[in-house]
Amino acid sequence: MIVLTRRKIVGAALAAGASSILPARSQPATDAPRFGFDDVVRRAHDLSVAPFEDKPASPPAPFDKLDFDAWRDIRSKKDQILLNNGGEFRLEPFHRGFLFQRAVTINTIRDGIAAPIPYAPSLFDYGRVKVDHPPPIDMGFAGFRLLYPLNDPHVRDEVISFLGASYFRFLGRDQSYGLSARGLAVETGTSAESFPFFREFWIEAPQAGDNRITIYALLDSEAATGAYRLELSAAQESALDIQVTLFPRRNGVKFGLAPLTSMFLNGENDRRVLDGYRNELHDSDGLLVHTGGGEWLWRPISNPVFVRTSSFLDENTRGFGLLQRDRTFQSYQDLDLKYEKRPSYFVEPAGDWGHGRVELIELPTTDETNDNIVASWTPAAAPEAGKAFVYAYRLTAGLDMPRLQPNGQAVNTFQAPARSLGSSERENPNARRFLVDFSGGDLAYYVADPGKIEAVVSSTRGTVTRTNVQANPSINGLRAMFDIVLNPGETADLRLFLRAGGRTLTETWTFPWTAPVG
Repeated sequence: MIVLTRRKIVGAALAAGASSILPARSQPATDAPRFGFDDVVRRAHDLSVAPFEDKPASPPAPFDKLDFDAWRDIRSKKDQILLNNGGEFRLEPFHRGFLFQRAVTINTIRDGIAAPIPYAPSLFDYGRVKVDHPPPIDMGFAGFRLLYPLNDPHVRDEVISFLGASYFRFLGRDQSYGLSARGLAVETGTSAESFPFFREFWIEAPQAGDNRITIYALLDSEAATGAYRLELSAAQESALDIQVTLFPRRNGVKFGLAPLTSMFLNGENDRRVLDGYRNELHDSDGLLVHTGGGEWLWRPISNPVFVRTSSFLDENTRGFGLLQRDRTFQSYQDLDLKYEKRPSYFVEPAGDWGHGRVELIELPTTDETNDNIVASWTPAAAPEAGKAFVYAYRLTAGLDMPRLQPNGQAVNTFQAPARSLGSSERENPNARRFLVDFSGGDLAYYVADPGKIEAVVSSTRGTVTRTNVQANPSINGLRAMFDIVLNPGETADLRLFLRAGGRTLTETWTFPWTAPVG
């Protein structure tokens, strides 16, 4: 099992025949051909029928042996204009080195004409890195980032970056980098996991004053190739409209579509790993799923002792995402890393994605630099080799994103022994108490009379022995409590929501719990 390290190191139909989506190769007789997504699809198709080659050459010395600090010291020069469009976006390539050995080709598109950006020493300030000989002009890049005046009309901030395999991150206003997205996940959570990578990018120069920019990418791996069109809208909640045409190289592959990768070390629901004065350390604290049937599910994430995989079976899911709900600085007490400003990412399919599952994988970690959380959509039927697999979705980066919380939402999850402090009640070693705080929606109305609220609790195993609902004025909401008794070593899927009469007031909180042995 691989634990990824990155922070400090840095709708369409689900299946269609290749002939139904491959664009015709004919070109207008008079007009020059304009580069577009069709060209990337053709390249992905042609690459898929060729033998897979993955022998990335190391960059020349001294870049082949850089440590993180030396690599980070190589910076793009600010006087270089690579998009050449007079607009607000600025493109800066990343230099190869450290973990980022693979050469990536970066092109720009202007007036429909694509042209590669040649590597040149004049693009970079090498800082402390001593370069005895000029690097070769065909050296390529490790990736790139785009800057845009996101938070201040006079300052360009990094708004999106592509660096390493198929990883990318992007931001909305007043956000700090945390979790990442990926182009594709392959066999995640198994010993056969592999990491597709972007071989080439094309960035289309936008018009002056435009807050939208289009990026094309060519993905490759031993399992599949893919053509990607990503249209970024930089805003308060930045969004990526992503269109994908995938060409599987072999059958029976478990693909994770629209994968998200995050970190969870500890939180109020999981204090197994403590770290001095910081009580919580996480990029995301839960998975939110909007099912095809319209139900909203909230699953707090944790740092398990063993690898844990949770599946949420669904048909035509409406969305899923890894969210950071705790926006209180006091929870983190970290002046530099700004965990309270880290974005939530939410995936919304364009069109029907059919039968499948939202899969959440939690890996154990003892280090906050490790990405140990992965969420993605896995189709029920694996895409067929040699046939185009087409899908599209919107990915949004936001902070509170109130549209994703139409009812009351779970804001805290706690566990405790199943007895009251100071009571003479005998503790049942097979029992556990869960306390869940709900806030938002119509819940403030019931704070004055929580007796009108019912906590609806269910469990796939064991017995729920006690439930209670109390007002929680500090969050202008309610706290629901229940006790569960389970045989040692058994695991139960717990579910809880609040209702008044026949009206559901909250999303459904769900959590797997394993009763301890001995």
